[in-house]
Amino acid sequence: MSFPKPSPGGTMTAATGEIRTQPADTPTAGIPPRPQVPALPSLTGLRWIAALLVFGLHVRNFGYFGGTGGRVMTWGFGAGATGVSFFFILSGFVLMWSARPGDRAPGFWRRRLARIYPVHLVTAALALLLACTLDHGARPTPLQGLANLLLVHSWWRPWWQTLDPVSWSLACEAFFYALFPLLAAPLRRLGARGSAVLAAASVCAVLLLSHADAHHWLGQTVNSLPPARLPEFLLGAAVARLVILDRWRGPGPEASLALAIIGYFFVPQVTAGYPATPCTLVGFALLIPAAAVADLGGLPSLWRGRRLVRLGELSFAFYMVHLLVLRAGTHLLGVSPQFGPATALAVTALAFALSLGLAWVLFEAVERPARRLLLRHRIGPAARSGDRWGRPRE
Repeated sequence: MSFPKPSPGGTMTAATGEIRTQPADTPTAGIPPRPQVPALPSLTGLRWIAALLVFGLHVRNFGYFGGTGGRVMTWGFGAGATGVSFFFILSGFVLMWSARPGDRAPGFWRRRLARIYPVHLVTAALALLLACTLDHGARPTPLQGLANLLLVHSWWRPWWQTLDPVSWSLACEAFFYALFPLLAAPLRRLGARGSAVLAAASVCAVLLLSHADAHHWLGQTVNSLPPARLPEFLLGAAVARLVILDRWRGPGPEASLALAIIGYFFVPQVTAGYPATPCTLVGFALLIPAAAVADLGGLPSLWRGRRLVRLGELSFAFYMVHLLVLRAGTHLLGVSPQFGPATALAVTALAFALSLGLAWVLFEAVERPARRLLLRHRIGPAARSGDRWGRPRE
């Protein structure tokens, strides 16, 4: 299938494949305007599904549901940690998709910092407030707090869940971002065969690391170690190259989703933690480009609905704040309360509503204005009105 190419001043609408003109970026300080790239709203919608899997896992871990409800939650969300693997693959895809030859490392790092750091800083402050008032056992040492703020806490296992526990994945993302300017040029030179080889090598690396971790060959678990998660990022970048080159020949969205679901429910059959990563790796690596191709070709997509895309925009803030809500709730509900179905559902709905409400506040009051503030000298009016290049939020 061949896709229309975006013009420098327009972006392709996902539903029709036509070019929709948008204001170009205003050149500043001799920086030329950047071309826009086709939007991929289905990927934004999929982000919400991945965040919801992580939320379900943590609800299950906090023991809201007792008896049969607990077993159902384990069946449905016991593999929810694979949502983080989805984020890593998606990150590689989105950064490769949006990379341009004129990108420079300082500008790239500035955009990445503006994307994740304001919300990280606020949720770290909320976690510290929680630790100092309610959850004294989670109070970090100054060195642990500094490592968290610098996004290096995942490099040492005893610190990996300092302050906001889910921020360990941001330390991995920060490592990917640090490397990407060095990787972008060779990745852009890859043809279809080279991209396929990189994708296969990335899968093999995950399999090897998974085997080593399951058998404790490395002396420590590698689930949160940034270099161990790099193959997932590179896998996303490799399949993005195949889509860019119009050489993607994978299954469609429905078949890819089926494979991802099968892998998801196979997770309980393997060792928990990093060894579960290969179960969903191929399914996710097929689903993401399949959804992108559906957007580019104007094909039907389950994840392109307006409400789902809006939730996808909130997914990062939701991911960052939901565990703090659940932790605060333990002081009202107790540890592992094991409620009956009706009470457990009501408590879960309340935790979900609070998390989503706080996510909306973080998005509207922190994430968006902070991005505008940090990038105001680099971007033009079109970027300030929403997503910078009309591309999926990463």
